[in-house]
Amino acid sequence: MLIDTFGRRAVDLRVSLTDRCNLRCTYCMPAEGLDWLPKPNLLTDEEIIRLVRIAVTDLGVTEVRFTGGEPLLRPGLVGIVAACAELSPRPELSLTTNGLGLSRTASALREAGLDRVNVSLDTLDPASFHTLTRRDRLADVIAGLAAAETAGLRPVKINTVLMRGVNDHEAADLLGWCLERGYELRFIEQMPLDAQHGWDRSTMVTAEEILARLGERFALTPEPDERRGAAPAERWLVDGWTMADGGPARVGVIASVTRPFCRACDRTRLTADGQIRNCLFAREETDLRGALRDGADDAVIAALWRAAMWGKKAGAGIDNPDFLQPDRPMSAIGG
Repeated sequence: MLIDTFGRRAVDLRVSLTDRCNLRCTYCMPAEGLDWLPKPNLLTDEEIIRLVRIAVTDLGVTEVRFTGGEPLLRPGLVGIVAACAELSPRPELSLTTNGLGLSRTASALREAGLDRVNVSLDTLDPASFHTLTRRDRLADVIAGLAAAETAGLRPVKINTVLMRGVNDHEAADLLGWCLERGYELRFIEQMPLDAQHGWDRSTMVTAEEILARLGERFALTPEPDERRGAAPAERWLVDGWTMADGGPARVGVIASVTRPFCRACDRTRLTADGQIRNCLFAREETDLRGALRDGADDAVIAALWRAAMWGKKAGAGIDNPDFLQPDRPMSAIGG
């Protein structure tokens, strides 16, 4: 198993399939984009599948989420999902995407074995969408969400980052829109993971502010702590609303900055170029790609992975005076 010195067990694997993206969100990267990883540095489809297999069969991973960049830009995505769905024990398989290509791929991904999706959507206003993403693609995201629901990739979850003075006034509108369609909305505090290193805590919209804005229109009841487990989102029941399956409607807030959840963290991360990161904010990585290409067997790979997780720190340290933002931006780490 993947255990650290604080007794935390990593059962949730985040696999970045590419650092490339077809949006240019202001809180993630500059308008001109970034210097993408050279293709030879990226893990091949076969290498990704092998590492996921080692994680699941040898290291106790039970959940695998494919991320990016934008994972729908990975040509072999459907085949990777299908191969991972055939593993025994079968892991839960999910995908975090900006949704642009989801209307074309949702059915194929579901047939391959994908269980559910998380789609990034920060605004319902076309002008604000262009301001935030530098692209006019809001209609494509909305179409992708509908396709995911139709394909059975449920529950369809939406991730939203609020930016002060841009879309923070839309919190309640977004929740109402999601409730009407049966989507589960999660707000995420903006984190210091932008490529420009321009994050400013003083302008971040906090969890407390988000909940206050939601409370102006909706009655929220905190979900019991024991239901949360290692999930990053604190969740609230939305009184008077139910989901399509008859279950209670919920909204979540991931307060990575103001209410860190490091003590319950159960995640391990594999970058598109084959590096293991034991924390989203880690400044050190363990190279598995080199070991793979040098002919290491599964036992050696597993041992390297265990050692990487054993050294995980107690917390991300965002509140520490000496905190340094990771050199890699979110697009190169994987969400």
